[in-house]
Amino acid sequence: MPKKKTHKGIAKRFKVTRNKKVLGSTAGYHHKLVKRSPNRKRQARRGFQVPPALAKTYREQLSS
Repeated sequence: MPKKKTHKGIAKRFKVTRNKKVLGSTAGYHHKLVKRSPNRKRQARRGFQVPPALAKTYREQLSS
C-alpha cells in the first residue's frame, strides 16, 4: 500500500499546535488596509482557529 502524501495546499495555509489545534491566518489581511481601523487590522493579524469538524480532516491531511 502506498504512503499517504501531505496535502500541500493545506500545509501552506494551516499549522497544527502541540495540543492538536489547527490554526489559520485571516483571509485578505494584506489587501486594502488603509480603510480598515487599527482594531480590525490587529485582530486580523492574530489569525483564527479552525472549527473542530474541519480540524480533524485537516490534521489527517497534514500528518502524512
